[in-house]
Parts: sequence; C-alpha cells; structure tokens
Amino acid sequence: MNKASNPFFEFIQVNREELINKWTDRMKDLDDQKNLTVISDKLYTNICNEYFNIVLTNVNSLGEEVTSKIEYFSQKIVQLGWSLKYISTGLSELNKILFEMMTVNNTEEEKMNLVWAFDKWIAPINSEVLHQYASSWERTVSLQKIALQELSAPLIPVFDNITVMPLVGTIDTERAKRIMENILQGVVKHRAEVVLIDITGVPVVDTMVAHHIIQASEAVRLVGAKCLLVGIRPEIAQTIVNLGIDLSQVITKNSLQKGIESALEMTNRQIVSMEE
Repeated sequence: MNKASNPFFEFIQVNREELINKWTDRMKDLDDQKNLTVISDKLYTNICNEYFNIVLTNVNSLGEEVTSKIEYFSQKIVQLGWSLKYISTGLSELNKILFEMMTVNNTEEEKMNLVWAFDKWIAPINSEVLHQYASSWERTVSLQKIALQELSAPLIPVFDNITVMPLVGTIDTERAKRIMENILQGVVKHRAEVVLIDITGVPVVDTMVAHHIIQASEAVRLVGAKCLLVGIRPEIAQTIVNLGIDLSQVITKNSLQKGIESALEMTNRQIVSMEE
C-alpha cells in the first residue's frame, strides 16, 4: 500500500494535531493518579507524537527503519513504567478516535474498506509495538534480577581478615545457594579469617533459613575460617528456641558491633579508646 492509495496517510498528516490532542486526553484519562503526578502533559504529547512518526514512516511494510523506531519507542514506554495493558488499551483508544473522525459521514461499505486498510497498515505496527514492548520488558526484568542477585548477598571486608555479609529480606533456596557461593569465594578472595553473617534485616528465621545458615557456617569452617551469626533480635531468638533449632555449633551475637568486637579478638586485635 503506497501513500497515494492509503486513506489514513493524508488524514493523519492533515489532522495530526487534533488526533494527538484527543489521544493525549484519552491516555491521561486511562492513566492512574500515581503516573499523573510525575508525568507531564508534554511527555504524553511527545509519546503520541513519536508514535505518529512511526505510523507515517511505515508506508509499505515493516522495514528495518520502522522496526528500529518501534524498538526505541517500546524501550521508552517501558522506562516510563507503563503496563502492557495500559499500552494495549491506549492503542485501541487511538483506533477509536481515528475511526470516529474519519467515518463521520461514511457509508457502511466505506467503513469496511477503512477496516481493511487499517489491518493492512496500522495493525501490524501496533502488533510490533506490543511485541517489542514485551521483549524490552523481559530484558529489563532479567537485568534487574541479575543486579538484585549480585546485591542480595554481598561479602564486605571491614578489617584485615574480617568480612561481613549483611542479609536483608527473605531467604529462599536459590538465594541461599548464592549466599554460600559468595561466602566461599569471598573468604578466599579477601583471605578472611572471620566471617560475620548479619541477619538483622531478615524478617523471619525458620528451620529452612537456620539450616542454610548452619550449612554456610560449616562451609566457612571447612575452608579454614570462622563464622559468627550476628543480629539475632529477641523475637528471632524466641522463634529459634520454640522451633528447637540447634545453633550450638555457631557463634552468635545479638548485634553487629558485638560481632566485630569478637572478630577482632579472634584475630588478636581489640578496639581501644585514645585519650586526648
């Protein structure tokens, strides 16, 4: 389909500003209040305008240039945090606006011809937008997951031969495996003699979590270092007792400060105050 035979091309060019204004208003109506407070009217207009640039570029088929523009466009709306449902509904609203404006005085036959032309020209673009959106979202989520995994169990050197692993949030089997890997790699990398596992930020310590902690402590011992479990709050201590969890083989302290003091003693050092 070329420009001359395309009923939408000239109409969109002539009525572009009105279409964008109406579509922007519909998109804002569809959006929730959270986005409305952080997204300006100009940004909505820019997104709608960019979409029409793609539509007017696509004359015959989805070539490399159009696909590239759609990919960039999809990445942008993913970064805005717009959901797939919101984008899909927004594109449907544009379809309604376009047909409402184009078929005010049309016969049923003329309307059907427009439907056919729409399927040939704009529908493939919308389909590709949704496809690229889904792909971009999957890539984003995958990268975020990798970043969170890397940050979920860091081993931090605080003194020579002393490292701390602060844990925050729940611990499942997959995360426990990463904790074990990071501890063993970190002990070797930092030549740690003492490792402190800080569970201050772990909301629940059940039998599974305790089992993973005991395993980590044993693994540290096998590579020639000592392990301290710190940050045991009163409610966590009560849970451990009630569940009958045996942590007798693990050195425990109620705070990170106490743990560091013990770790310094284990490495023949201590904290002393300097009098002026």
